[in-house]
Amino acid sequence: QLQLVESGGGLVQPGGSLRLSCTASRFTMDDYAIGWFRQAPGKEREGISCINTSGRNTNYADSVKGRFTISRNNAKDTVYLQMNSLNAEDTAVYYCAADRNRRFCGSSWASGRLFGTWGQGTQVTVSS
Repeated sequence: QLQLVESGGGLVQPGGSLRLSCTASRFTMDDYAIGWFRQAPGKEREGISCINTSGRNTNYADSVKGRFTISRNNAKDTVYLQMNSLNAEDTAVYYCAADRNRRFCGSSWASGRLFGTWGQGTQVTVSS
């Protein structure tokens, strides 16, 4: 079974930072675009970032632009999400997902519909 596993979530104070990791299990992720999504209680899933296979092209939601950075290390089959200047509105379960049909981020990447392989999620809570 192909899997993605997220890690790095936790409790952080407002203004703090966290780095999430997304690691592939039973497949090589370096041929696929990878996205990060989040879902807060009572809210719809939000696409927050996407990275192509080389790592040279990235996309961000306006809500995280300038604060979050996506990157990947294909040698380690891992994609990262560096999150800085966190605030309470960033509290959510964060998921990574693989678009196994594309090496680049499709124009509708933020919808999540292009991504067929998902992780189980990691909780991020921003609170004092």
